Amino acid sequence: MIIGVVKETFPGERRVALIPASLPVLIKAGFAVRIEAGAGAAAGIADRDYQAKGGTIVNERAEVIRTADLLCQVRTPSANPHEGQADLALLRADQTIIGLAEPLSDPAPIQALAATGVRAFAMELIPRITKAQSMDVLSSQATVSGYKAVLLAAQLLPRMFPMMMTAAGTIAPVRVFVVGAGVAGLQAIASARRMGAIVQAYDIRPAVKEQVESIGARFLQIELETADSEDKGGYAKAMDETFYRKQRELMAKAIAQSDVVIATAAVPGGRPPLLITAEMVQSMNPGSVIIDLAAKPAFKGGNCELTAPDETLTSGSGVTILGPTNLAATVPQTASQMFAMNMTTFILHIVKDGKLVLDTADEITNQTLLSQGGEIVNARVRGLFKLPALQSVSVPT
Repeated sequence: MIIGVVKETFPGERRVALIPASLPVLIKAGFAVRIEAGAGAAAGIADRDYQAKGGTIVNERAEVIRTADLLCQVRTPSANPHEGQADLALLRADQTIIGLAEPLSDPAPIQALAATGVRAFAMELIPRITKAQSMDVLSSQATVSGYKAVLLAAQLLPRMFPMMMTAAGTIAPVRVFVVGAGVAGLQAIASARRMGAIVQAYDIRPAVKEQVESIGARFLQIELETADSEDKGGYAKAMDETFYRKQRELMAKAIAQSDVVIATAAVPGGRPPLLITAEMVQSMNPGSVIIDLAAKPAFKGGNCELTAPDETLTSGSGVTILGPTNLAATVPQTASQMFAMNMTTFILHIVKDGKLVLDTADEITNQTLLSQGGEIVNARVRGLFKLPALQSVSVPT
């Protein structure tokens, strides 16, 4: 089988789906790997590095796509609906494509991808189970985003993070408040603590309190009814507006006392909950920074009422608000390294003895298989977009 890797064309996307270190294990498993020239350049990876590990560099993108049995991308065409349109015409019905697919956003790009007949796997749908941890791209990329969010805040804040005793006086440490203690939130906490900040965090899932405290932050205890705040995959569930209104009231004091707020509270496939109102932003000191990692272009906002996705704004009170939507791509080499490990492990999970083996009884395969045979076949995605249930799905092996 031939694996194809192409240069990412989504604006600002600097990651690459596979790195040179991925190739030896794939080649040993019987694959030939073809890489579009310059595919890794934005991540600081040269073509010669791929060649040194057994890869073949191909100058023409179309040739890589047309000849690949298995195409690896960070963003498949459905997650790159404008620039990725040109790739759709090159896909074959007997191909397999793996990558981020934005399966829980707009149905139109997913239907366009399915219409090519290609067999598509959406890496965002990897289940949060022990067996799939090494394939979990959402967690690996959230780790990068949480780290970079703290660096962005430090760059923009007109103060230094750590406490310092100097001849010119004592400098008080910065106060950081992290909203949402998932993977990105926990990494933000750890990074801010390493930089010397005083950190507190809040999450609607009481179970994460121990994790927050284990990395040196104080868990903000808010007495709310949260018995059903976590779904079976471990993600925070969407709650009703009454819950969020009460939550905002109790968080207001913590936000007012913070120099930096990093918001990460996202609901997979849903609108980010509004947790930080314009009034709460007004209560922060001038020069304070909000990094809203929950920003989503589809919903034109994030956890903060004033967030504009992929823009940097300054409120009337002098608070800087950022809503980055692809922060992992700004640390492309490390993000690509982690993404490639997830991708390689997933490939070896679905390919045995040089053949694609799709066991729909396997939880990982079943939940990530997005389309084949011209249809969206994923039950979760069909349910979200209210598509009629498929009577049967023929899965070739």
